[in-house]
Amino acid sequence: MKLALRGFELELEPGRPALMGIVNATPDSFSDRQGTKALDELVQRALVLDREGAEIVDVGGESGRTDRPAVSEDEEIARVVPLVQRLVRERVAVSVDTWRPRPAQAALDAGAAMVNDVSALAQPRLAELCAEYGAALVITHTRVPPKVKGFPAYADVVADVIALLRERSARAREAGLAAEQILLDPGLDLGKGVEQSIEILRRLPELEALGRPLLLAISRKDFVGSITFRRPAERDPGTLAAIEPAFDLALGSLIRVHDVAGAADFMAVRRELRGDAPSLPGSALPAGKLARRSLPLELRREPA
Repeated sequence: MKLALRGFELELEPGRPALMGIVNATPDSFSDRQGTKALDELVQRALVLDREGAEIVDVGGESGRTDRPAVSEDEEIARVVPLVQRLVRERVAVSVDTWRPRPAQAALDAGAAMVNDVSALAQPRLAELCAEYGAALVITHTRVPPKVKGFPAYADVVADVIALLRERSARAREAGLAAEQILLDPGLDLGKGVEQSIEILRRLPELEALGRPLLLAISRKDFVGSITFRRPAERDPGTLAAIEPAFDLALGSLIRVHDVAGAADFMAVRRELRGDAPSLPGSALPAGKLARRSLPLELRREPA
């Protein structure tokens, strides 16, 4: 399966998840170092993730924590745009983690290749913007608004994920997005209890009925903590075990993690032990499936 990003094309292979690295340009992330982070520090962090095997770097200017109010759009833009600009100059494929159209457009103007929307497309304008700029869009399942903590009742959480993502994907297509520009996220821990997130992972292949690859935001999540009794920053080893279901996906997947090097090592050793990879020195390094398009990256794509 191909994922068409602005300026890039990512081939997602069956049984070989690709990696998305996380850079939080926020002072209050639930799992990162607390406090303000300098732009140079964030850039270097992103470049390290890129070298370690992240096909895409996901940049966020607002924490998803529900015990904090939403930051202003101006503050989110100020945190994200300079970082996106610097990374685009380094030819890094950048995703912006936002659910609001104005910060999304500012990031797209700066050269972002994808919008990672955790609101289940609550703002249809996001799909329109991605269509206008030629960017990819992540549509995430949730029945709860961003920055709100809630646990709706589901008769069957997997069936609900399929139904909502199918509906919102159709809306995105109506807005002008091609199927190849859409990535779907089942929304682990978003409006879901621990048992429901685990149920989704156990039944992950059922989501392939949607016909698109999946983004799995599994890193340091609550369901990992509930099993390991670890604080968020200590959950990287448990996160590796949660990658396992992605290997059963025939349509491919993208795994969103903090520890890109650890995830790349885990997957390389797993492939080697199963005879899925050649025995070569340095085989822990990813194969590099992201193709940079030969045409220059356009920083603004006008609608047709």
